[in-house]
Amino acid sequence: MLRVLAVDDEKPLLEELLYLLRSDPRVRSAEGASDATEALRRVTRALESGPAGADGIDVVFLDIHMAGLTGLDIARLLAGFVRPPLIVFVTAHEGFAVQAFDLKAVDYVLKPVRPERLAEAVRRACEQLGRSEEASAAPAGAAEVPPAGAAAVARRPVTEVTVADRGGDQIAVELGGVTRFVAIADISYVEAQGDYARLHTDEGSHLVRIPVSTLEERWAARGFVRIHRRHLVALARIDELRLEAGTTSVRVGAAELQVSRRHARELRDLLMRQATG
Repeated sequence: MLRVLAVDDEKPLLEELLYLLRSDPRVRSAEGASDATEALRRVTRALESGPAGADGIDVVFLDIHMAGLTGLDIARLLAGFVRPPLIVFVTAHEGFAVQAFDLKAVDYVLKPVRPERLAEAVRRACEQLGRSEEASAAPAGAAEVPPAGAAAVARRPVTEVTVADRGGDQIAVELGGVTRFVAIADISYVEAQGDYARLHTDEGSHLVRIPVSTLEERWAARGFVRIHRRHLVALARIDELRLEAGTTSVRVGAAELQVSRRHARELRDLLMRQATG
């Protein structure tokens, strides 16, 4: 069972988060901290007492925007410890997801927090903690197991992400606890951002937790092609193909995207066939 510290400088939100965490049977204890100083003091005391100590903390649920140090700052400081607690970010802002997972966060929960979404974050924390304990108990010479938090996102199967195709024609994206359905036909290109992908449409963009490589496989039949390790583009949305000084790029609406050498010839062939077919 998890020992949890929740950190948020807005008292009503902290109390609601603690209420939900304490209602989960997988949570042994849940305490709150209303600022970075208090959070760091509690975590330091927990680390000094050891994993089995009375003040132990397994996972910290962190807000990002707080007065003084941000949640990202706290996570960076905790990463310097030998055995830091797991981190789950809880925030109203989707724009820090890439940084969060670079810091080996177990999950990234958007506010307002839905009970079922928080329950999923608790499940992931339990799963990751279990792997870490197995690694600590492994005998000398056993195969190396990734440390706590490492590759947490990469290990999660696609079926567990909070993104899904809906009837093949739409993709569901979650923002601030609200699920929207974006038509795949409206997506011009996809940009890789770590283990996330940003879907670009004429109206804006949406950050989703799913690798670009997975979308490449799913959407190949829909005319999406890989042009670079960072970009997947809808062929029908390419307005111009440019060849300048030995480099290739495409214009998709107002965006100009580089085409890697390994994809350049295939892309030119596809566009020629599309134009003549």
